[in-house]
Amino acid sequence: MPLSFDEHDRIPAIVQDAETHQVLMLGWMNRESLDHTFATGHVTFWSRSRDELWEKGATSGNYLNFVSMHKNCEDNSLLVMARPEGPTCHTNNVTCYYREVDPEHDLP
Repeated sequence: MPLSFDEHDRIPAIVQDAETHQVLMLGWMNRESLDHTFATGHVTFWSRSRDELWEKGATSGNYLNFVSMHKNCEDNSLLVMARPEGPTCHTNNVTCYYREVDPEHDLP
């Protein structure tokens, strides 16, 4: 089955370290960013805030080197395996998921 994109022609993509299996980040991809990822070997997303391609690492040097991509059972999300060069998060943390949820403070 082909991939199932949302109404904005995007699909969520979870990035996981190919060696440690640590979840690094969640981004959004579209057909253009998928093509760019396969062509360059650098994981590339669609920036929803800037409305343009976003090659992770293009400005910071912290690239996500593409290894493989898998789709889920409903064809509506992706798991991208990558080898990171440096920290993935813009806060300089290895992963964007470095803070634990505190039910007393984080839940509405």
